[in-house]
Amino acid sequence: MPQDRVLDWLLEGDPAIRWQAIRDLAGAAPRTVQREQRRVAETGWGARLLALQDQDGRWARGIYTPKWTSTTYTLVLLRSFGLARGNPQALRACRLLLDQGFCDDGGINFWKRSHSRSETCVTGMLLAVFCWFGLDDPRVDRLAEHLEKHQMADGGWNCLAMPSYGHATHGSFHTTISALEALTEYQQFRGQAGKPTALGREFLLAHRMFRSHRTGAIVDAAMTRFSFPPRWHYDVLRGLDHFRECGAERDERLADAIELVEKRRTPDGRWPLQNRYPGKTFFELEEPGKPSRWNTLRALRVLRWWQNR
Repeated sequence: MPQDRVLDWLLEGDPAIRWQAIRDLAGAAPRTVQREQRRVAETGWGARLLALQDQDGRWARGIYTPKWTSTTYTLVLLRSFGLARGNPQALRACRLLLDQGFCDDGGINFWKRSHSRSETCVTGMLLAVFCWFGLDDPRVDRLAEHLEKHQMADGGWNCLAMPSYGHATHGSFHTTISALEALTEYQQFRGQAGKPTALGREFLLAHRMFRSHRTGAIVDAAMTRFSFPPRWHYDVLRGLDHFRECGAERDERLADAIELVEKRRTPDGRWPLQNRYPGKTFFELEEPGKPSRWNTLRALRVLRWWQNR
């Protein structure tokens, strides 16, 4: 399949795919991109999720569970779709989650009866959501401060390093990507830059995105299989897409990860959905093993970024 046909195939997809494809691959004018982005709320997957919101502002009558239909994970997915900032339904749910989960230590804790401290990964996921949708609340700044405070000596983050959850001494790929995405979103929201994100990306670079920094062995084979939605999980494509999103400089320690992305391309120029995390969903976006517009979109824009650095 020629590259222009692959782009046509992406543009035939859901508005959540189409607006990002015309922005990142087709070079459309900002006005055209914004017009297409607005369609996420009007039709397709985004509109379907918005129609499923409960009268009290939640989804599936849940805050964090059930996975993956709860309010938390529905908002995470709507952010991935690119539902536009200021959407009233999303903001209503954001306020509900912030009111329900904000903890005295400055993070998010939905489990106050069993845990005295906030959960770092969930704090990161929701900080990214709040900033994307434009929730202007001083507690949002507290969430960012909380994440910065709990960055580990190796530059990563790990929810199991919190006293209520465990005593980890090494960063986690999963928690680190959550914190990095969140702080990058926060910096864009508040118009500032920050040292913690640079140190967090250095953590991933030191591990060549998926390898042990000691032995060079693959840390977890699951991280080399590309999923969408990733939920709270890290994989190589998600990590590379973060580097692209923040406009990071070319670093040869990314070469192994880029090579992996190139190897995952099928002969027709597309990428399959390699993995899907089990759990309750409102509806499935794509079928495992089949060509994936999400993975193809993200892989193509990552490779374009890499080649143009």
